[in-house]
Amino acid sequence: MTDWPSIAEQITAASGRRCAAGPVQPIGGGCINRAAVLGSGDQRLFVKLNEVGLLAMFEAEAAGLAEMASTQSIRVPMPICTGVAGLESFIAMDFIALGGGRSDAKAAGRQLAAMHRCRRERFGWDRDNTIGSTPQPNPAYDDWVSFWADQRLGFQLKLAAENGYRGRLQQRGAQLLERFGALIDHDPAPSLLHGDLWGGNLGYAQDGAPVIFDPACYYGDREADLAMTELFGGFGMHFRAAYEEAWPLAPGYPVRKQLYNLYHVLNHLNLFGGGYLSQAENMVDQLLAELC
Repeated sequence: MTDWPSIAEQITAASGRRCAAGPVQPIGGGCINRAAVLGSGDQRLFVKLNEVGLLAMFEAEAAGLAEMASTQSIRVPMPICTGVAGLESFIAMDFIALGGGRSDAKAAGRQLAAMHRCRRERFGWDRDNTIGSTPQPNPAYDDWVSFWADQRLGFQLKLAAENGYRGRLQQRGAQLLERFGALIDHDPAPSLLHGDLWGGNLGYAQDGAPVIFDPACYYGDREADLAMTELFGGFGMHFRAAYEEAWPLAPGYPVRKQLYNLYHVLNHLNLFGGGYLSQAENMVDQLLAELC
């Protein structure tokens, strides 16, 4: 049973504003964490919970939300605190009511481009985090191709081998790892990325303003974020047009999009099983064909 009094006490200490231990409204929809809205009226907070050993995952999420919020570009739920209560770890953040029939996809495109203009000198991030429930290492690199080979494609292919997906995927994947750098010829800079920007991680507040959440942040090629907005449903033409109006993409993006989305398809293979194997193999084949 969740220790809501302890959670409320920790939120009060972190925010300096009294938080009551109820009411609690459970919310479904997530496949990794449990979630609930704590409080009522304008005192509502969004709380995610998991086993106690996953506190570091929530700490990384809080850091990612704070990093994105610091750009003052696109709205995110502001993290309040993380902690442990009984046998559970948790993260508490602002509750933002989504929906209401309005959605400004053009603003989402413009504001994501503005967030991507936040840059650092090196690829990676200050800390590791997770992509879904998969570990996502983020050591600092000077070279984007090496970072993507070692910490993204190579990392997921190694996990796939450990999960029993060997044979053709590994053979063709090894060929791609050796050669894909030829596809990245646009000299990307380290931009702040959401990292897991599929359609389920973008919503719209009741005034129509875009909100992004559930980050897997790091600094990388901005196209890696944009590519995922076209995977698993996509964000639509108005979003894409507004992004490109704010910051046009370099030639070759349609091919690089496949390269970047391969990472997420491999992650889904590792998380959810063989239903993604054919898609991953086909993407590898298409990318190798571009290198012929």
